Amino acid sequence: MKNIIVTFLILFAVQSSAQGRFKEKREQIKSLKVAFITNELSLTSEEAAKFWPLYNSFEEKQKELRKQRLGSYQDRMDTAELDMLTDKEATAALTQMEDTEEDLHQLRKKFVSNLRSIIPAVKIIKLKKAEEDFNRKLLKQYKEKRVQR
Repeated sequence: MKNIIVTFLILFAVQSSAQGRFKEKREQIKSLKVAFITNELSLTSEEAAKFWPLYNSFEEKQKELRKQRLGSYQDRMDTAELDMLTDKEATAALTQMEDTEEDLHQLRKKFVSNLRSIIPAVKIIKLKKAEEDFNRKLLKQYKEKRVQR
């Protein structure tokens, strides 16, 4: 019984440590993204003060929408289950995916509309490019790290 308790405590400590490192890494990436976007958009301090709360709210809403909608069916979509889907279930999943994509699109449209009163249209276009460039750079670094291992 003592061995089981000790094993459980060790596993709990390892898991807690891993979650802490993951959260720390996520915060580090977010900081790098903020710096990257601020630099790429050449935001003035006035623009930044209005832009970042709006951007962070948009990101959070986007994250929640994906988590709510996509998470529910992605968990069920391993290869074995896909082969066992009925046409009705597949149609329902497709409809759910389309609805989620539409909701994400509407969220982005509203975000861009709100941005128009804060930053010029050119900076809004630069934002889209900066986000894509940052994600590309992050993915490249991730791939390089995996190759080194």
